[in-house]
Amino acid sequence: MSYSKDRYFSDVKHSLKKELSLSNDFTIPKLDKIVLNCTSSDAAQDSKVMQAMFDELMAIAGQRPVITKAKRSIAGFKLREGVKLGAKVTLRRDRMYEFVDRLVYIALPKVRDFRGLSSRGLDGHGNFSMGIKEQIVFPEINYDRIDKIRGFDITVCTTARDDKSALALLKGLKFPFTS
Repeated sequence: MSYSKDRYFSDVKHSLKKELSLSNDFTIPKLDKIVLNCTSSDAAQDSKVMQAMFDELMAIAGQRPVITKAKRSIAGFKLREGVKLGAKVTLRRDRMYEFVDRLVYIALPKVRDFRGLSSRGLDGHGNFSMGIKEQIVFPEINYDRIDKIRGFDITVCTTARDDKSALALLKGLKFPFTS
């Protein structure tokens, strides 16, 4: 069992119930899913870029990504409908908690000039989004094998209904928020 999952069920769940003054155990916020999304405009022209993004996301997430395609044609961006643009992965259950462990305890401390996460990434419905500028902060990525530094987006979806309870949940899971 991962450290974050064990911590949630032993400590965080009970403290959230008390802190948010909830009477029903089923209303206690918990993690629902984590979505990793990587998109590049270079992927439309070069299939090697697409394959590199696919392989890197697969190494980071531990499961096979889904290829994302353009929904519409946009002439200004020289983009056609159906062109492959990126990849995304949805993590649930044990893989989600293992990813939280690697993100919080390994990857974020390796980010240069990291001063903490901003609570502005919360969307008002209990979900938190953030971006990673370099994929090399994850230990699964071999620095010598990458062709280009790429970033990706991370969205943490929770069952919380508002930002206050989502922030309390994420702070309980040791996400390094400022203030």
